[in-house]
Amino acid sequence: MIDIQPQLLTLSGLLSKRLFRIPQYQRAYSWHSRHRQDLFNDIVNTWRAEGDRQHFMATVVGLRRERRMIGTDEHQVVEIVDGQQRITTVILLLKAIAKIVNRSDQEGDRVGRELDETLVKPDKASLLLLQTNHDISNYFADYLRTGNHPSSDLATTQSDRELLLAIEECEQFLMSCSKEGLPVIDLVSLLKNRLTFVFHEISDEALVYTVFEVLNSRGLEVSWFDRLKSMLMAIVFEAKENSPEITREVHTLWSDIYRCVGLRIGMSTESLRFAACLREKAAPSRLPSEEDAANILRTRAKASTADVIEITNWLKTVTAAMDKVLGDRRTRGVTRIVQARLVAAAIHIRRDLTDGDRTEVLRRWENVAFRMYGMFGLDARYAVGDYIRLAWRVANENLDRDAILKELSSIGAQYPITEALENLRSADRYNGWQEELRYFLFRYEEHLTKKAGQNFNNEQWNHIWIANASDSIEHILPQSSGSDKVDRLGNLLLLPPKLNSKLRALSPSKKSEEYRKTGLLIAGKAADQVESSRWGLGQIKIREDELLDWAKTEWAD
Repeated sequence: MIDIQPQLLTLSGLLSKRLFRIPQYQRAYSWHSRHRQDLFNDIVNTWRAEGDRQHFMATVVGLRRERRMIGTDEHQVVEIVDGQQRITTVILLLKAIAKIVNRSDQEGDRVGRELDETLVKPDKASLLLLQTNHDISNYFADYLRTGNHPSSDLATTQSDRELLLAIEECEQFLMSCSKEGLPVIDLVSLLKNRLTFVFHEISDEALVYTVFEVLNSRGLEVSWFDRLKSMLMAIVFEAKENSPEITREVHTLWSDIYRCVGLRIGMSTESLRFAACLREKAAPSRLPSEEDAANILRTRAKASTADVIEITNWLKTVTAAMDKVLGDRRTRGVTRIVQARLVAAAIHIRRDLTDGDRTEVLRRWENVAFRMYGMFGLDARYAVGDYIRLAWRVANENLDRDAILKELSSIGAQYPITEALENLRSADRYNGWQEELRYFLFRYEEHLTKKAGQNFNNEQWNHIWIANASDSIEHILPQSSGSDKVDRLGNLLLLPPKLNSKLRALSPSKKSEEYRKTGLLIAGKAADQVESSRWGLGQIKIREDELLDWAKTEWAD
């Protein structure tokens, strides 16, 4: 007998006598502000509607697991397969309400205690949502237990940031409800009784992924990355050779993948498209769409658990390579173009390259990509096929170091360094070029450090990379001077974050001491130049020529 019993439940009915868990092999919390705002708008619109109109929120698919006794009450543990983003956000909203409800009022105290016992069970250990996945900082559990949370600015991963932003936005939403005249008690009643869900609680894990795919085929908004996982898991459960060990292995692989993609915005989409592109049977000239990419990898998996494991491992490999590409903060001025990122990922995938060879190849890749997309200012329409075909060859033909270097130089030959430098001369290199400028001046600091025989101070630069580019870019001749030359390369400098704001209104001669205090050689050299003569257009041009003369050698192949 097929175990599918969809139920239409209010939020109160959904949460009653259940404990939810999000397994590690599911995506981390990934809703953005627009998703949360849509949820808040739905709640407010339901409140404004006449009568007791209910609002359908979502379909939730859960896998029934063990039953757990807490005191004298038995709870069903359910692993959320689909609907975790909305469930997690609603639970955070309930906690935010529990924090502000008026406990000195009898009704408020009753509602507050009811929410407390819903979110943290009477044993003081079990949470309504027992486990959020990839929450290595334990922000979710701490918030449900204590109501405390750090600022989202302190988050170190994208998933942590979105979780902390969700907490902040839930609390802000409650403030707006108060201004709208929606009482807290009425809001709790609305959430519990007028928000409805279709809940599929299934005991057969193999059936879960079939239901998930059927629902998605009917238009449920789920990424193709998540749909691919569902398709591959369905193959595993339908295969004759499946075993608990194989299921565990695939779950572990997806846990690793989701742990990685939770670090950065957009990584899952790009990892999916890159993985499929590099698995094409012949070198392609364009990247597949998300849907095409999922279907390519699904086809490669055929109907074998061994193929599923191999394809999932491949996706994990590509995702890890993307993490290295996007995790290198200093190359953000190089990696804004998707086909350039693809080549870098393919280089990282090549485990047979020695560390020295990989470093040399990546430096050539940096030079060519920055010359094209940074100095020339080309957009993503240029050299698409050249880069994508090269990435495929790097991943599939095992090109050695010299062959990759030659291919990169061939792409870059169409964009000579002399013309690139003329594009920078006398031009505005501040507006619209801040990430590229930061990268350019970082490379100059590397050059000065090496020339001085000193060790490079990565700690100082880490602070610069973490901040927004505009927080570190200094105009030696202040922008307030009114000169139309202040945005030229020769007038721009990098300083530790926020120091430029402190020095903004000062004349160049009064800034030099602060420049020296930074310990940055690029700032110290600028101080020497400022002190040697009155800083104006002539000095800006001299410094610009000096930087471009250095760049002529630095970005040549």
